[in-house]
Amino acid sequence: QVQLVQSGGGLVQPGGSLRLSCAASGGAFSLYVMGWYRQAPGNQREMVARDFADGRTTYGDSVKGRFTISRDNDKNTVYLQMNSLEFDDTAVYYCSAVVPGFGGFWGQGTQVTVSS
Repeated sequence: QVQLVQSGGGLVQPGGSLRLSCAASGGAFSLYVMGWYRQAPGNQREMVARDFADGRTTYGDSVKGRFTISRDNDKNTVYLQMNSLEFDDTAVYYCSAVVPGFGGFWGQGTQVTVSS
């Protein structure tokens, strides 16, 4: 079992920035495929960013150039730096981990609200 504990989020004005963090349990974090997803009311959960643990990353089209996923393997933590936030970025953001041989896990979710 892998536990993911999220922090960060909150209320920000359009054009502002926020950073989300997700701390994972387990001793093989460097092998985890880590990701961030989001879900707005009435919408399906969508992929925001993924880090494949081999240096590759991928982003959803709507956040490319504005959001950056990064990881600190020494701290078992993945981050999502969100810049130039827009109203449409308002959602609950979820951290995810795909652990080789064990499957997928989700964080508890954190609300991000972009409002003036």
